[in-house]
Amino acid sequence: MSGSEPSTSRNPRMDPAEHRPPDAELEILACLWQNGQATARQVREIMSGYRPMSHGAIVTLLKRLEDKGMVAKEKGSVGKAFVYRATSSPRPTYRRILRDLTQRIFGGDRMEMVSTFFDAKPPTPKELDELQDLLDKMRKETGT
Repeated sequence: MSGSEPSTSRNPRMDPAEHRPPDAELEILACLWQNGQATARQVREIMSGYRPMSHGAIVTLLKRLEDKGMVAKEKGSVGKAFVYRATSSPRPTYRRILRDLTQRIFGGDRMEMVSTFFDAKPPTPKELDELQDLLDKMRKETGT
């Protein structure tokens, strides 16, 4: 095999923007994105209110994410625990998931998705200001 041929590894490194991990793995990634880094125990404690899992299940999912190149681990400063962190920014994954959701659920109608989102929970005054800033920025960038 020459150096230019693609790898046939069982667990190729994956770009999270191109790969849709199962929901449990995605929730662990989201936990790491929101918290920066965490041990398996910390992930379990953080997620216990909305996705209770055993310690073993968390460790298995972290190992799968590590095998996919989506999570990295290093030895913690105390004890035997490893500290895990996501290896990429969440934005590409967020974009892909929202693009898929918009297409599948709203037939590609982004305005319907956004209005439904705010029907479920109206924005706060601060969020409205931030939305207006975002709209102003988008208008400036597109020249409209």
